[in-house]
Amino acid sequence: MHDDRRLTEVRLDRFVRERIVPAVYPRSVPLTLSSWDVPDEPVPVMEALRQQFTPQEHGAAWGRPWSTKWLRLQGQVPDAWGTAVDTSVEVIVDLGFSGDLPGFQCEGIAWRPDGTIIKAISPRNQYIPLKLLGSGMAVDFYVEAAANPDLSQGWTFAATPYGDKATSGNEPKYRLGRIVIAELNQTVWELQQDIWTLTGLMHELPTELPRRHEILRALERMLDVMDPDDVPGTAAAGRGALAGVLARPAYASAHHLLATGHAHIDSAWLWPVRETIRKCARTFSNVVALMDEDPGFVFSCSSAQQLAWIKELYPELFGRIREKVKTGQFVPVGGMWVESDTNMPGGEAMARQFLEGKSFFLAEFGVECEEAWLPDTFGYSAAMPQIVKAAGSKWFLTQKISWNQVNRMPHHTFNWEGIDGTRVFTHFPPVDSYSSELSGRELAHAERNYRDHGRGTVSLVPFGYGDGGGGPTREMLAAARRTADLEGSPKVELGSAASFFAGAQAEYEALPVWVGEMYLELHRGTYTSQAKTKRGNRRSEHLLREAELWCATAAVRAGYVYPSAELKRLWRLVLLQQFHDILPGSSIAWVHQDAERNYAAVGRQLEAIIADAAGAVLGAGDTDFLLNAAPHERHGVPALAAAEPVPAGQPVLVSEAGGGYILDNGIIRAVLNADGLLESLIDHASGRDAIAPGQFGNLLELHRDTPNEWDAWDIDAFYRRNVVRLTGARSLTVESRGRDAVVVVERLAGSSAVTQRISLEAGAGSLAISTAVDWQESEKLLKLGFALDVRADRSASETQFGHVFRPTHLNTSWETAKFEICAHRWIHVAEPGYGVAVSNSSTYGHDVTRTIREDDGGTTTTVRLSLLRAPKFPDPAADRGRHELNVSIRPGANIADAVEEGYRTNLAPRVVKGAHGVEPLVAVSNPALVIEAVKLAEDGSGDVIVRVYESLGERSRGVVTAGFAVSGVHAVDLLERPAEAPGVTPAGDAAELVLRPFQLVTLRFVR
Repeated sequence: MHDDRRLTEVRLDRFVRERIVPAVYPRSVPLTLSSWDVPDEPVPVMEALRQQFTPQEHGAAWGRPWSTKWLRLQGQVPDAWGTAVDTSVEVIVDLGFSGDLPGFQCEGIAWRPDGTIIKAISPRNQYIPLKLLGSGMAVDFYVEAAANPDLSQGWTFAATPYGDKATSGNEPKYRLGRIVIAELNQTVWELQQDIWTLTGLMHELPTELPRRHEILRALERMLDVMDPDDVPGTAAAGRGALAGVLARPAYASAHHLLATGHAHIDSAWLWPVRETIRKCARTFSNVVALMDEDPGFVFSCSSAQQLAWIKELYPELFGRIREKVKTGQFVPVGGMWVESDTNMPGGEAMARQFLEGKSFFLAEFGVECEEAWLPDTFGYSAAMPQIVKAAGSKWFLTQKISWNQVNRMPHHTFNWEGIDGTRVFTHFPPVDSYSSELSGRELAHAERNYRDHGRGTVSLVPFGYGDGGGGPTREMLAAARRTADLEGSPKVELGSAASFFAGAQAEYEALPVWVGEMYLELHRGTYTSQAKTKRGNRRSEHLLREAELWCATAAVRAGYVYPSAELKRLWRLVLLQQFHDILPGSSIAWVHQDAERNYAAVGRQLEAIIADAAGAVLGAGDTDFLLNAAPHERHGVPALAAAEPVPAGQPVLVSEAGGGYILDNGIIRAVLNADGLLESLIDHASGRDAIAPGQFGNLLELHRDTPNEWDAWDIDAFYRRNVVRLTGARSLTVESRGRDAVVVVERLAGSSAVTQRISLEAGAGSLAISTAVDWQESEKLLKLGFALDVRADRSASETQFGHVFRPTHLNTSWETAKFEICAHRWIHVAEPGYGVAVSNSSTYGHDVTRTIREDDGGTTTTVRLSLLRAPKFPDPAADRGRHELNVSIRPGANIADAVEEGYRTNLAPRVVKGAHGVEPLVAVSNPALVIEAVKLAEDGSGDVIVRVYESLGERSRGVVTAGFAVSGVHAVDLLERPAEAPGVTPAGDAAELVLRPFQLVTLRFVR
């Protein structure tokens, strides 16, 4: 037989395009339109409905970028429409959609005249059933149309002005399309779904399989039996021709896919937060409308913040969601406030993501999420397993690691082991998407790609349009039904994430184990982009620490009213901005402008709270007290206490040498040359120089930074091949600052002015470097490096509640791919007996390299911090402007010194006038056990909550003692519920701890 497959496939494509698609809606009549253009930002529905609507022309241009147009649609359904058995009436609204992805262009939401939501209008979901209008045969409703510009631009990553209202212009971006009352032919629509499913499956089957040819010939028979001039009249016959191949059951060994509806809505990205709120309303209204039609449809919703917005701004819709939660169709998942970044948030912030998220879901729906759900976050911290378990959850899901540039994860279902030994059951969907359409291509890929065949038989597939929202469609549900048991396809079952995890865990017992971080081999630039957003996050985290500590202290010591509601509000705002496209710096200018304003407001409000609490606890007076919020003693003031500071150490001695300066405080000695480069850094205890011979510390380097794609996200390894070493200084001066000394260096980085203040304090074991930059570069990367005379085969980087080790060598492709790494407040490199710590106040991106010196055979380990970038997309002015970045370097440091230095760099001394000092609420006998948070309990009982972790990576003992009257102490989880905690023994007003490396414990002291 001649091979005519291609001819038949071409015939089929044309028949679908020219005959079936038009026959889905064979009859239509236009609606009468009127409109009102919102002058600026969106308004509530009832305000819009009060406006004067004027006649609106069909096909007219509309929508300057980010504007909103309200349309009123009116008309009458023609007699006898929708009365036939297989027909119904719908309204079709095309706002000018393109064929591109939904969520990245104009969108709309339909409203009844009484101000209740009907459903959304989007590029692949343009219909509104007449029955939802509730007005008989008359049509009268409104559409809130959002003219969101398409910033994706085909993912060319070209600079665009549309990310900022100030530069986006006033030209209309869209033109109204077809807006009609139409009669839906259900049989033709069903035939269209049959063809789509079978065609997709056919193209994925090997040509040597009989099944592929069987499907093709069935499709050919369908074409033969149908009349192209009477598609509605012959559609039933066409379906009959396909019934046989659709009825063939799947192979007994077919992979099982648990499909859960989803809409990964980015809480901000190529749109501002204000638009995300409307995207949530659109998507969730679509979801509940689909649930009304299909009781078997289950939808997973992962962000408490998004549902909190709906509760506040769309209460009627929230009530409908609550009812669907009760039926098990609308399922909260993840248990986090937002799908946050996990690389950069501090330990306490990561804990609060779960505390706030899970508490919201419990309070509003009575649902406890048992899975962490982070499909799109840019890599996963090695501390996450412990935090997930401490929050009372037991499963973890991600998908993003499929984006790795070099290495593939070896498993899709496995146990993930964190830094403290905690393991969490983890799944990585082999469909490689969190926005599946349930197409034949995607289903086949999931089955082929699954790496655990023979041990596991099931994987998860989240389906529904995501990123910009939209969610599942009725077409996707139709595909799921047809592939539930279909020969050649995996078996698709609709269900919840929890049902997947329970089934997968039950069948797959001898799980493989992945130890440590899940590093994303992509998007490494997110550790650095939008430096002001990162600085705001770091500052806010530490201000929240101080505010809670001093408010709790004042409440216990002085009867102060603990501002729990205000602190919760501020925490939630900071948590929102840790979303994985805000904190990483990968959003449009509008988003980061909002973030900077929010951080400024958070700072003002927390400073006021701290001042108020300090006044309550110290009393009125003129004595200077140091409020030491750090977990270590400072200037003679105990940790977590307030007392008069004691001057430490001898004054700094300053001397000139070779045009530069030598600074010496009796603890360390720093030599700066005439260009302000650090030639030598000796700690007197060891007498050893931390700086490699003939090399420098405090060396700024300017690199070309032109990623292949994903500008704000990526740093590609070839950036290292183009570098300008900024060795020259324009000026070098020295200042005396009491007992301290400061060397001021002026230099240029490209065309950007740089001022460095290199300071040594009396009694300090570290040299501090403040780099102020008026950054005016484009597509450049600014690094600050320290060439250290240390043979380090690994570096230690702080992460949540501990640190992670990474090799400095490049033995394998996995190590080579980690050419840019994330650290929190410090990074440490060492050889046995000697190490150096480098801390920072707001920098996350680092790299650590090693070379062997030819002259003496020694090893130079170079630690560099990524200070600033200047990507063009999605914010063409990213990072331009003034920045101040603070770094310290501590020679002769061990890990404990690094931990202390991290807090010292991030918690500036706070001196407040008062009448008397204050003892700490709690004290710990071993500094290896670090108190990360002190706060009052969430339940308003007044009990004191203390979060403590083992910081050195070794087994540590200690006692945490209350400095106030307590009736008992016990361990709790992150939601402050009683929990088992190995190594915790209550002892009256104290807890005796024997903690494994990096173990996290939360204690509740009952007042």
